[in-house]
Amino acid sequence: METIVSKIWPKWDGTLEKRSGGWNNTTYIVSGNGRKGVLRIYDTHRDRGKIEFEHAVLLELRKLSLPFGTPLPVQAVDGATLVQLEERGGKFACLFRYMEGDSPTEQDTGYYESFGMAAGQLSAVLAGIDPVLKPVYRPYYELCQAYPLCTEETVRELCHNPPEALGDLKAELNSLYQAYVNIADSLKELETLPHQLVHGDLNASNLLVDTEDHSRVAALLDFEFCTYDLRAMDAAVILSGLLGLQEEQRIVREFCLGFSRSVTLTEDELTAIPTLMLLRKVDVFLHFASRYLEGTDGAEVLQEQTRMLAADLIQLSAGTADILDILREEQNKVGRG
Repeated sequence: METIVSKIWPKWDGTLEKRSGGWNNTTYIVSGNGRKGVLRIYDTHRDRGKIEFEHAVLLELRKLSLPFGTPLPVQAVDGATLVQLEERGGKFACLFRYMEGDSPTEQDTGYYESFGMAAGQLSAVLAGIDPVLKPVYRPYYELCQAYPLCTEETVRELCHNPPEALGDLKAELNSLYQAYVNIADSLKELETLPHQLVHGDLNASNLLVDTEDHSRVAALLDFEFCTYDLRAMDAAVILSGLLGLQEEQRIVREFCLGFSRSVTLTEDELTAIPTLMLLRKVDVFLHFASRYLEGTDGAEVLQEQTRMLAADLIQLSAGTADILDILREEQNKVGRG
């Protein structure tokens, strides 16, 4: 990999340190010549259009004066921001400038108001960005088009007659199938809600907090799934990830307080939040089911995800109403102000 960097980004030639984690990409920290960057190898697709759209959005964001950082792709010697590596089976790679900050730990719970503010500010500016290029990723509510391997028949068969490796998870798979069926009946009506560019995958693993002050979000990361979708989707994605946390209600309120300073959702959007939170969970299930069906992941990955997502559905059922109440309260405070 060092040879690849020295050839394609010669000014960034240096040592590479592989980072752990990540389902879709392999990343390395590149250090040398007084520079530091992050090399990303896209492992799960070879779709140039997806990456070009992501980079177009990031380059537009860098023109703005935002109170938090966003990734900045580095141009290669040919002026492009991505390269195809024939020696790596045609996978695409890109280099980003390194951003200072820490990944939050489970013990860090004081940054959620700042996270809400950053997410709201990002949503507000994404509404005005035109990257010119056409997005490749489908909106969340286009499940059938986004996951062609997961037809209704295939999902039903996988959940009702699972392979031996998933045989101990029949109850969990059945609950996920019911969620899939339930959400399918609501998809059409979602199309009428306000649309704009959204990040699509905002969560604690896709942000950095200030090294000196873990209550402040320093950067928002991983715009890989940015696309044209429902404006309320980013809030729903984040809120769906807060269920089950210790001090859940405080954390949810602090997030909603920060978010509501920049974004005022319509009544129809607020009413749709529980459906959108469920849609996020079903989407994640179909994502990993597709990876299993196409052979990208072994059964153990889908086993782990099935257990977690089935548990999430229980928490959704128990906690969504309270979350919606808190979001309404914070939105109304801004409206009255």
